[in-house]
Amino acid sequence: MRKKILLIGLGLLFGELTNAQSVYPGQYQSKLTQPVQADIKAYSFELKDVKLLPSIFKENMERDAAWILSLEVPSLLQSFRNTAGAFSSREGGYMTVKKLGGWESLDCDLRGHSIGHLMSALSYLYASTGEEKYKLKGDSIVAGLAEVQTALEQIGGKGYISAYSENLINRNIAGGSVWAPWYTLHKIYAGLINQYLNADNEQALEVMKKAASWAYQKLKPLTADQRALMLRNEFGGVNEAFYNLYAITGNAEHKELAEFFYHNVVIDPLAEGEADFYFKHANTFIPKVIGEARNYELHNTPRARNIARFFWKAVIDHQTYATGGNSHKEKFIHNDSISKNLTGYTQETCNTNNMLKLTRHLFSWDTNPEYADYYERALYNHILGQQDPESGMVSYFLPLLPGSHKVYSTPENSFWCCVGTGFENHSKYNEAIYYHKDSDLFVNLFIPSELNWEQKGVKLTQQTNFPAEGTTSLTVSSASDAKWKLNLRYPYWASGVQVKVNGKAVKIKQTPSSYISIDRVWKDGDRVEVTYPMSLHLAEANDDPNTAAVMYGPLVLAGTMGTEGMTGTAPFSDPTAYNDYYTYAYNVPESIKTSLTLDKKNLAEAIQPVEGQPLVFITNDNIRLEPIHQIHRQRYVVYWDLQ
Repeated sequence: MRKKILLIGLGLLFGELTNAQSVYPGQYQSKLTQPVQADIKAYSFELKDVKLLPSIFKENMERDAAWILSLEVPSLLQSFRNTAGAFSSREGGYMTVKKLGGWESLDCDLRGHSIGHLMSALSYLYASTGEEKYKLKGDSIVAGLAEVQTALEQIGGKGYISAYSENLINRNIAGGSVWAPWYTLHKIYAGLINQYLNADNEQALEVMKKAASWAYQKLKPLTADQRALMLRNEFGGVNEAFYNLYAITGNAEHKELAEFFYHNVVIDPLAEGEADFYFKHANTFIPKVIGEARNYELHNTPRARNIARFFWKAVIDHQTYATGGNSHKEKFIHNDSISKNLTGYTQETCNTNNMLKLTRHLFSWDTNPEYADYYERALYNHILGQQDPESGMVSYFLPLLPGSHKVYSTPENSFWCCVGTGFENHSKYNEAIYYHKDSDLFVNLFIPSELNWEQKGVKLTQQTNFPAEGTTSLTVSSASDAKWKLNLRYPYWASGVQVKVNGKAVKIKQTPSSYISIDRVWKDGDRVEVTYPMSLHLAEANDDPNTAAVMYGPLVLAGTMGTEGMTGTAPFSDPTAYNDYYTYAYNVPESIKTSLTLDKKNLAEAIQPVEGQPLVFITNDNIRLEPIHQIHRQRYVVYWDLQ
């Protein structure tokens, strides 16, 4: 029988409750008071240690940054100031402030969540680039929130900070109808903490401490029944935010707050190996497991470790599409039913964002290349292609309905959750390229970048045109010779990898989904060249081997199907139709081709590369295939009926 756990208020605590933070082992050591207790096999570098060099990733980051900088601070703060009665005359007063729409409109319960995402994204951009403009904008937002918090304190807020009144929290506690107020607070809290950690904003930490004091006093009197009722409503990773704060302050109240948000109904079954996730809201579920991952790291709790591993494996094996995403209309599907769920509403981007966060934790524990393989697949096929390269706008879903297309947000009238995580996704591509421990350096992703490994006095420059080409080169810069081990990921999709050090071939004994280790004394100017042969292969649906996606290396190739029937605002969301991502009519033409004729054992016979066009192929059926991440503003087909 499953162990039942109840908390009464905040007084009864136990060692296996959840705690979480977005800080990965190895980061922000000078600012954290709580050490990692678990055995860590690889530590993360801080964002400031890895600089992106010119590539498709940096281009996405720059478009993302331009959109973020275009959003005016008075507009972002407008709903906060409206709630607090704290409009500033020096900014022209209430009537002159441009009001934002969509989920930031004054009639939306989630208003205010975007400012949290933006604070996080600005902190990532500042840490990643060192450019002062990102810090200045973040500082302005934090200063505005501090003014709002002070105004709310004058009417009894006691540290409360939000764009909506405290009555929404009261309705949540009472079990009334309300749209996820703690979810929104989590984004704000995470943003404040990221501003402190990445942008050295001390005021952000003070605002967050006051907010935590309010939350503690608010939640402390609740009974176990009230707590259980409140937690039925989506609360995102608010436990993650409170444990971020606890990791900084060591304040026991902050730890109690995180433990208070342990959701027994969701997490306890995972400890018993139950993996029936059908119709559960995926992005409500995943952050709670990230909390358990951090619980293991901070307390070396095997139960928490096992929960995180079990959940990840269950989602990857039974719920995940070829592109690395999951869900239909935000919900998990029946296990092993991919072919039955190829709709226009698959793969919420927030889900993939959170699965990548969880994956980073798991990789740190084991350095299992399976985690890095998944990370690459989801990063290239979902996250990278979320952003429209012409407008910089982002999509909510990655639809898999044959003949559908990506539907993008608008600059000031959407602000969906996936817009918020989009702000963050495209501002921190440098976070998972490299890992380290002692004298081991892991290269997980093939992205042009420069690493500053300060502990070793080493800089490593990675230059590559991957995935257009399968070769990457790494050049060592070091003031003195040093012995350390370079661990190069050998991806699951490659075979016959070739490695040269200073032009001399290295004998490769490893097999796909492993690491090639080169242990030597490295000298300034040493150069490593790695060639990863890429080939065509199929990703079959887990319930039907004759329904499959075509892949080339880690890339999902989709058939380009033109723009017939794309009218009105397509491919953008209709700003006059509230939340049309759920009801969007794709008007798929009947002429769309959905089948391929091929021999599974000889794909190259039916699918040929197009000369002079990297990563573009043509089939015997005269269908053009391109990586899904670079298909925009037109229809496509990912999963095919194989003939």
